[in-house]
Amino acid sequence: MSKQASHIPPGAISVLVSSTFAFTICFAVWMMFAVLGIPIKTSLGLSETEFGLLAAMPVLTGSLVRVPLGIWTDRFGGRIVLFVLMLSTVAPIWLMSHATAYWHFLVLALFVGLAGGAFSVGTPYVARWFPRERQGLAMGIFGAGNSGSALTKFVAPALIVAAGGSWTIVPKVYAVAMLVTAILFWVGSRSKPEHLVSRSVTLREQLAMLRDPRVWRYCQYYSVVFGGYVALALWMTKYYIGEYGFDMKTAALLAACFSLPGGVLRALGGWISDRYGAYKTTWWVMWVCWVAFFLLSYPQTRFSILTVGGPQDFHIGLTALPFTLLLFVVGIAMAVGKASVFKFISNDFPDHIGAVSGMVGLAGGLGGFVLPILFGALLDLTGVRSSCFMLLYGTVCVSLVWMHFSFRAESVALGEQVLAQHAARPAQQ
Repeated sequence: MSKQASHIPPGAISVLVSSTFAFTICFAVWMMFAVLGIPIKTSLGLSETEFGLLAAMPVLTGSLVRVPLGIWTDRFGGRIVLFVLMLSTVAPIWLMSHATAYWHFLVLALFVGLAGGAFSVGTPYVARWFPRERQGLAMGIFGAGNSGSALTKFVAPALIVAAGGSWTIVPKVYAVAMLVTAILFWVGSRSKPEHLVSRSVTLREQLAMLRDPRVWRYCQYYSVVFGGYVALALWMTKYYIGEYGFDMKTAALLAACFSLPGGVLRALGGWISDRYGAYKTTWWVMWVCWVAFFLLSYPQTRFSILTVGGPQDFHIGLTALPFTLLLFVVGIAMAVGKASVFKFISNDFPDHIGAVSGMVGLAGGLGGFVLPILFGALLDLTGVRSSCFMLLYGTVCVSLVWMHFSFRAESVALGEQVLAQHAARPAQQ
């Protein structure tokens, strides 16, 4: 590795710090209804379905806008796009405190959800400030901002208690926080014209990258490591209560053993991807998840065996401790996998990181939106709580098979190309 290749340009660290802080606040706002939705549900008398729709609305819109935001980042620059994006959410967040009808909350949630699109802006923006061998770590540090989901679980309840149980204080504080964050980001960030995609590159040419089969492969990987992460983070508190009989406080604490490492350790995944490569890192992540999900899928089982001394009863199933340890391992693996997938993108599409990361981010976000619904449907159909892990086990199987055959074919094609070049040299001589 040359010194020139390893050089980090002036302003890169400032961009990384300001962007990561901005993304953390955006993610905290994006997950606001995880706490805020509870008092709203009580005050409006919402059903479980209505509550689920309200909580999911920001996730849906935050996912759908990722593709256009990624394309605009390539064309106009991440600094201006992220700044305008954050400003556009301030008014809807503030108005949330004045909403009175269910449809008011749904409409405002659509606009609040724009904050979730910050990921597809910050990823290409940050990556272009660093040399290729440092991009994985840089994107991993930035991606660790999704630990903002844990931040909102600490801040929002504290605000409600401080306000004497009134939830309206939360949107007001969050609106001010978003405005201040946008200003701090603008002051701390920088822009470079050479980071923009040439204006001669048309929108059609940018979208043409989405027809590349590699993009769809990375979408599937990310729907597992990010979509699965979001879905399990939403589902595990309820799982602990139903499966092991814990109270809400204990269940949330144990569920955090999964969600916290799944967010904070993303920077570690970026470093590992830089050091060992995106393919090898993602391959091992999928195998770790495959083994863990197989063990987590096994339902609590009781059976009897008739012996000469009479029937013998047996029980097979994970107790809370090994279950939590396995979940902790999955959280670490998914944190690493989220970073390694985006290392693929920076390697394969250096000139179109925004468009491709937007599409991949969309797939991951939709996975986080759809999977909890499927978890509930499977539980209703089978009555087996561990069926959620059975579904995730199946998605990991698809990833492993797809990786095996796709990269084997690419390796064969590369080998044939190298042999052809060697064969052509004697003829030229």
